[in-house]
Amino acid sequence: MRIYSRLDEAFMNAFPVPFDDRSKLVLFSDVHRGDDSLSDEFARNRHIYYHALNYYYQNDFSYIEVGDGDELWENPGLKRIYNSHLSIFGLLKKFHASHRLYMIYGNHNMQMKHENYVKDNMYTSQDDYLETTDDLFPGINVHEALVLKHRDTEQEIFVVHGHQGDLMNDQLWGFTYLVMRFCWRFLHLLGFHYVSSPARNRAKRHRLEKYFRRWSLTNGLVIICGHTHRPRFPSLGEPAYFNCGCCVHPRGITCLEIVYGKICLVAWRMHSKRDGSLYIRRSIIKGPEPIINFCPKMSYCSQDE
Repeated sequence: MRIYSRLDEAFMNAFPVPFDDRSKLVLFSDVHRGDDSLSDEFARNRHIYYHALNYYYQNDFSYIEVGDGDELWENPGLKRIYNSHLSIFGLLKKFHASHRLYMIYGNHNMQMKHENYVKDNMYTSQDDYLETTDDLFPGINVHEALVLKHRDTEQEIFVVHGHQGDLMNDQLWGFTYLVMRFCWRFLHLLGFHYVSSPARNRAKRHRLEKYFRRWSLTNGLVIICGHTHRPRFPSLGEPAYFNCGCCVHPRGITCLEIVYGKICLVAWRMHSKRDGSLYIRRSIIKGPEPIINFCPKMSYCSQDE
């Protein structure tokens, strides 16, 4: 099917990222940073996201954005998004300056697949308040997919947004973009939701997840995706399909951490103390589990030997 061939193509062209049991990686997907208007679903979680992002920066994590980081379907460009979330982009700039930032494009920011767009819009930024132009992510490359490869075991982990082969979000992306950009944004302001999105359509979401699980089994590899907005952490013995979740859920944000050779699914949510004050808490939903335990290919190799 088209989905499998597109995933195969993305895997073959994926950018390699080495890691080992000393590495600390955090993977976020579907942040959907917007313009801080009523249609910006990320705005309600921006303080939670900023707190989490600062935690990962201070603790020497590398940050991997698994697509749809910026909402470019409903917004005309990055400039407005940047000026709406200056503090967040300030932290992302620090990740990039310390060589700890990797970005993947998704269907909502497909423009980033083009080098000229990245050069013109992401190398520098314009601060509307100060009326200055400053470095943002100079020299950055935005990829369709990554392959995390363990330096010692040579285990490979395929990281991709997950829209590949999805008719409306891949092959017919240009048409969908025009509809979303010039029509749907105004309906979104009135409270309507895009029903063909896998995040809103349960049947479509389950169908895509079935494809991801089959791809993992067929290729004997761990696959990490976003796109569906539903966090996923398989049990041992199940197909090795993981999902980061999203940052636009009403109750908080989720992500995946790979720390010292182990992977876990984490939620960041707002909680209250007895005195009524609010605080942000990091909670492990599932894991940590050694990432090597989710590698069918490694298991098959061991049995052959």
